Formats: sequence, structure tokens, C-alpha cells
Amino acid sequence: MDYRLDIDHAPSSVPGGTAILLLHPSTGGTDPIDTGFLRTDTDRFLVVSTRTTAREVQQKLEHYEVDESKADILDTLSVDRGYSRRGGENLHYVTAPDDVDGIVSVVERFLQDHAGKRRISFDSISELAYYAGDEQAADTFERCVALLDEYDAIGLFHVSPEVHDPDTLDRLRRIGDGVIEVSDDGTTRAVF
Repeated sequence: MDYRLDIDHAPSSVPGGTAILLLHPSTGGTDPIDTGFLRTDTDRFLVVSTRTTAREVQQKLEHYEVDESKADILDTLSVDRGYSRRGGENLHYVTAPDDVDGIVSVVERFLQDHAGKRRISFDSISELAYYAGDEQAADTFERCVALLDEYDAIGLFHVSPEVHDPDTLDRLRRIGDGVIEVSDDGTTRAVF
């Protein structure tokens, strides 16, 4: 199954199983790319957030007018930080932001439970590395990519290059199928 993309300089479509690295400055500026990825040609999507809470993800989706009825959100922060958690069948939590097995389990369950065109936005692999280390973060990325391939879904994985050593960045690039790079001035380039 092919998925349309609406991202400057990227191909107009990619096959199921495609994992895209979104390399960007730690200052961000990626919300339009991320929400455009989720909005286009999608029946259901999962946002895995190691950077913000579910509430903040919901606010972003609302601000960019992304259909929240298609959304599942995995909040990795709220339980660990003792924040109140909103209930809901489409909101998922793990015990801590470094619970990599829990994260992968939620991703797999989401892909098993939903049919059609499914997308995953993982924001961010770099933040996961802050909590779990580079090796665990890269392994988690690899496991998620294998699930995308198995279930014919696609994913966008946020990475801040300045926080990783060159070997880790090379490994992440080898695991992914394409790279969208956002420069400090906001311009983008893509290599697939």
C-alpha cells in the first residue's frame, strides 16, 4: 500500500513500511511537517511522545486542525512525573519515559488493533535517548521500523542531530528509509 506525502522536497508517496527520519534543530520548528504528515492520506495515527504530555499533543493537533478522532497518543512522561492523566481509550501511558518495551508494545498493539492506512509520529528518538541512552533509543527505533514493515504502516521519527555522536546518527540513518532535514533557518531538504 502506498501513502501520499505532503512534505516539501520529499517524494509524493512512499510504500508501507517506510520509516522517515526528521532531523531538526533542538529548537524545533517541526510542527507543520509533523502535523502535515499525520493529516495526509491517513485512517488512523499514533503519536508517541517522549517530549510532551498527551495534553500538549492534543493542543498541537487542535491548533493545526488535525482530525483528533483518528488519533491515539502515547504519553511517556505523565506517570513518571506524577501528572494527572486523562482517561480515554485512545490515550496510552507507560510507567516511565525509558520504558522501551512498554513503548514498543503500545506501538504494536496500535498497529494490530487498527486497519487501513496507519501512521506513527515518534517525537522524539533524541528525547528517548536522554532517558534510556543512545543504544536503547536506536534499538527502539529499529523495533518500531520492523513493526511498520510487518503491518504496512509508515512512520516519522524526530531526531535532533546535535545531541547524538556521529556513530549513533549513522546507525539511525541506516535504519531509516529516508531523511528530511530541517536547517536552522527552517529550510528543508529530503533524501530518500
